[in-house]
Amino acid sequence: MDYFPPGIRNQKEYKRIQNSKFIFHISAKAHRVSVIIPTHNGEHLLPECLEALWRQSYRDIETIVVDDASTDGTHALLVGYPEVTTLETLPGTKGHGFVAAVNAGLAKSRGEIVVLLNNDAVPDPGWLGELVGALDRNRWAGMAASKLMLYDRPNTFHSTGDYYGLDGVPHSRGVWEADRGQFNLEEEVFGPCAAACAYRRSVLLDVATSGGTQPPYRVLDPQLWMYCEDVDLNLRARLRGHRTVYVPTACARHRLSATGGGALASYYVGRNLIYLIAKDLPLRLILRNLPGIALAQLRFAIEAIRHIRGEASRARLRGMAVGLLTWPRVLPSRRRIISSRILSTRQFERELRMRRGREITNYKLQITN
Repeated sequence: MDYFPPGIRNQKEYKRIQNSKFIFHISAKAHRVSVIIPTHNGEHLLPECLEALWRQSYRDIETIVVDDASTDGTHALLVGYPEVTTLETLPGTKGHGFVAAVNAGLAKSRGEIVVLLNNDAVPDPGWLGELVGALDRNRWAGMAASKLMLYDRPNTFHSTGDYYGLDGVPHSRGVWEADRGQFNLEEEVFGPCAAACAYRRSVLLDVATSGGTQPPYRVLDPQLWMYCEDVDLNLRARLRGHRTVYVPTACARHRLSATGGGALASYYVGRNLIYLIAKDLPLRLILRNLPGIALAQLRFAIEAIRHIRGEASRARLRGMAVGLLTWPRVLPSRRRIISSRILSTRQFERELRMRRGREITNYKLQITN
């Protein structure tokens, strides 16, 4: 009998998905955890991030830093850090985007567990061990979300897991709230924020194998380039029946948009939110919630028009216009996502209603084939 890695069904599929350059086997000599840090002109951020990573109590890791065509001193800085297991440098002088950088890191990784860490995030010493431990004791979970706090306001939440509204707008659970102990329970959430989170390799493999990107069989979708790419991954993974555990003891501080933001973020968020609706949501769910979806987009447009003199507002309107004009481009990806999903529309809608978290002991996912 032929052996195929988890998520691969036959020889034809195995050969086809090899084009993704994602490594499917786990070497006996590999570290258990692969930590991928994408960076673009992050020379001023990397030392604190890397030093925090090297202070981790959990040590069975390989550290992969992807230098996305930086023009500052990033490359020279990283060469001087022997603890970086792999330094992958993308060519050119213009950044290729977060998606390309992460996919390049995934192609180099070998661990059973894949961890994403932004170069503007600073994890606590026990962060990585807590993520791994949570996946070990919660075998039902394929992804683990961190307790992310604002870097300059460490008592204020950035994210305790992400969720996606029926109006087509993603949200960070607990964002801007003060920490009063309200998110101290280990529980199920819709998905993780990719600034600091963990995935089982088998889950990423399954999602990539199922299609939904262009070119096909990537983990993150190159069509998005940057921003909302983790929302897209969460939606695709949920449709495949994969679940996320929130780990309140896995703490990290995050500088918001320290290597992006501004007009660039506004443009891609405006465009990609429309792409995600067209790409990932079942048609019946879109039709049932179309008034709320349209109203949310209208509110974004009105808010941008009110501040039209600002560069970010103008970029948001351009992104929305491009999204409305070009959303048919994502239809081939949509066909693969919808045809390979495991959850029914009703089940998926139930998952989208999970905003505040779900107690682990009181819930068992029922999947209809």
